[in-house]
Amino acid sequence: MNARAILAKLRQRQTPTRDELGWFARALADGQVSDAQAGAFAMAVCLNGLSDVGRVALTLAMRDSGRVLSWDLDGPVLDKHSTGGVGDCVSLLLAPALAACGAYVPMISGRGLGHTGGTLDKLEAIPGFGTQPDEQRFRQIVAQAGCAIVGATADIAPADKRLYAVRDVSATVESLDLITASILSKKLAAGVDGLVLDVKVGSGAFMKDLAAAQALAEALTKTANAAKCRTTAVISDMSQPLVPSLGNALEVAEVMRVLTGTGRGPIVDVAAALGGVLLANSGLVADVQDGADAIAKAIRNGAAAERFGRMISAMGGPVGFVDSWQRFLPEASIIREVKAPSGGYVRAIDGEALGLAVVQLGGGREVESDHVNPAVGLSEVVRLGAKIGKGQPLAVVHAARSDQADRAAAAVVAAITLGPSRPKLPDLIIERVG
Repeated sequence: MNARAILAKLRQRQTPTRDELGWFARALADGQVSDAQAGAFAMAVCLNGLSDVGRVALTLAMRDSGRVLSWDLDGPVLDKHSTGGVGDCVSLLLAPALAACGAYVPMISGRGLGHTGGTLDKLEAIPGFGTQPDEQRFRQIVAQAGCAIVGATADIAPADKRLYAVRDVSATVESLDLITASILSKKLAAGVDGLVLDVKVGSGAFMKDLAAAQALAEALTKTANAAKCRTTAVISDMSQPLVPSLGNALEVAEVMRVLTGTGRGPIVDVAAALGGVLLANSGLVADVQDGADAIAKAIRNGAAAERFGRMISAMGGPVGFVDSWQRFLPEASIIREVKAPSGGYVRAIDGEALGLAVVQLGGGREVESDHVNPAVGLSEVVRLGAKIGKGQPLAVVHAARSDQADRAAAAVVAAITLGPSRPKLPDLIIERVG
């Protein structure tokens, strides 16, 4: 077993054996392979791919590179993961809603990747919120609040932690095999009974077309179910940002408006669709529609907000955050409207371009060591099908410096296509797989 031999196999379009992939995962975790070899591995898999058997073997090897949790609770242990999109803050809404419906949600999440925001970065916009509790504290929070959204500890899928960082800076984020192994190694290590995967498709997702999204959904569900975790994927539309804000504090604000009853929008429909699957698969409700109704009710009646507040305070955030969240979230020093250069209907939105504009504002990372500014981003982004007059706002830029605001404004104008007729709007929920 050595890295060179495994890399040579991958270069020659051969799938390494289960033992070889197991060795490489352990070597990623304990540092036996160099950063150069880790990057070469990611690029080789991205370019040449693995077989179905190889994908399962890599996923289980990465799971087993560290500790695998088990739970003894009086309800099902459930989780959700999104493949990544812009304005996608569903986890912040769904985790407490599931808890309010009788489930336990130990959600191990990640940071921003490519043009998409990270759930942990969003939560860290809340003052004092800590995403790395030790295992004992993690278990206490899950038991008491019903949910905890955390980063993977050093002993949870450590191979993935190393490879995840490499993928973000080596242009290998889009690999179906690496996405599958990364997502599922952490989720399976968390010891969950059931999992739902939100596979995004569209301009703001990694998967731009439906065939690619379907392939990823199939890979994820087959791999997870082969590992004895009951899993369903929901393919949902990402042809525009899910909420009209992109950026960490701005997206938390969108979630808080929904939780406190002053906002709604498609984020609730996606949360209900995902949560309905989980509640039905776990036996907490009779069918998916009953589950979706239960999730929507928990959001509407304040039960989800109460669970969210419990989680925030238990993880170091303000005790009264839910009641007065506006005074806790940071604000950018420069806030500027982006005016439409002409009029028309919004026919297309390049979500990836908007996400990259937020990264360049400082709301994400271009290299691993970059500091994330939680206050910057875009808000009030127009929706597909909206009729916009010349000079009316397309979005609002939140920036730290004027030059950054200028570049972001130009990116917004370039990313939004206006035309003379209203487009046909895509379905929000496209299909279920698995």
